[in-house]
Amino acid sequence: MQDSQIKGPSPASRRTFFVGAATVGAVAATVAVLPKIVEAPVAVEAAPALPPAPENGGGYSLSEHVKRYYRTAAA
Repeated sequence: MQDSQIKGPSPASRRTFFVGAATVGAVAATVAVLPKIVEAPVAVEAAPALPPAPENGGGYSLSEHVKRYYRTAAA
């Protein structure tokens, strides 16, 4: 009869392989993003003054947040 308990290292299984692969992927993603987080902040220039709003309301102004919206909507 075979002993049900295996002595020594256990054989690799698919579950162990996928857990290891997921761990390696998570570490790689963290290492890729980490330098961007750690960088010293760059001095931000003051935004140019916007023209005064029209007296009767309305008017379209292409401000930074509108430009950011257009960039994210295009992606």
